[in-house]
Amino acid sequence: MMPRSAYLPLMGHELHVMEWGEPTNPALVMWHGLARNGRDFDELARALSETHFVLCPDTIGRGFSSWSDAPEVDYVLPNYARMAMEMLDHYGIARAAWFGTSMGGQIGITVAGDVAPERITALVINDIGPVVPDAALDRIVTYSADLPTFERLTAAESWLREGYVPFGPAHDTFWRRMAEASVRRRADGRLTLHYDPRIIEVLDADRGAMDLWSIYDRISAPTHVIRGLTSDLLTEEIATEMTGRGPKPEVTVFDTCGHAPSLSSPEDTAFVAGVLRQLAEKAPVAG
Repeated sequence: MMPRSAYLPLMGHELHVMEWGEPTNPALVMWHGLARNGRDFDELARALSETHFVLCPDTIGRGFSSWSDAPEVDYVLPNYARMAMEMLDHYGIARAAWFGTSMGGQIGITVAGDVAPERITALVINDIGPVVPDAALDRIVTYSADLPTFERLTAAESWLREGYVPFGPAHDTFWRRMAEASVRRRADGRLTLHYDPRIIEVLDADRGAMDLWSIYDRISAPTHVIRGLTSDLLTEEIATEMTGRGPKPEVTVFDTCGHAPSLSSPEDTAFVAGVLRQLAEKAPVAG
């Protein structure tokens, strides 16, 4: 089944969602990183749609979702988590598995440990922990705050290839699709990245809200953590602490990646499918 593009009226916003697979399959939410969008998961979602109904939203302020008039209220983890549950309600989905990359992983932690733990059947966290080191956060704020501009899409693709080397090895088609999904055209005809720059301002001003250890400790859903070997967001120390707290997940390290593994190759998608199968076997039966 071909993917479908949906626009949901939720909480005063319009949320763009890419739908993959049959709605009768078990639901899987795939949530992207801070300045990215749901198209990052195209390869992975296509593979997983054989067994799941996969929902890949663009967080508000990104991609084709609407931007906020009150960013300090809307562009925060608790609000993203509530909107995710509103999205499930829209589809009539009671429970779902969650795969989250970077910020999407922290949204998953927030849902599974606080907002609606009974609705998460399994949690896969891709290269982030309950806390983010200050140095890594400084790097993110620095590179994301100033939106670059490009004359041509090929220039944007070259910029993305260089800036996202830590994603690891990926096919040329991945980078071209990433470029096409990552830009918007400005009034002057130049291209720039497809997100509201105020998402970075809110992140920088609200750093304390990213300490989620107390929420993580309450997670009961079966959990697996993926880490890029050279990641500065999910350090070895944080990942090790995660294995002894909360859901006590297993950690898989991808040695050709930093932050964050793209998981776009056939081998990677097969690995994630296997992880989801294992977690599903551990999930408690709904009462």
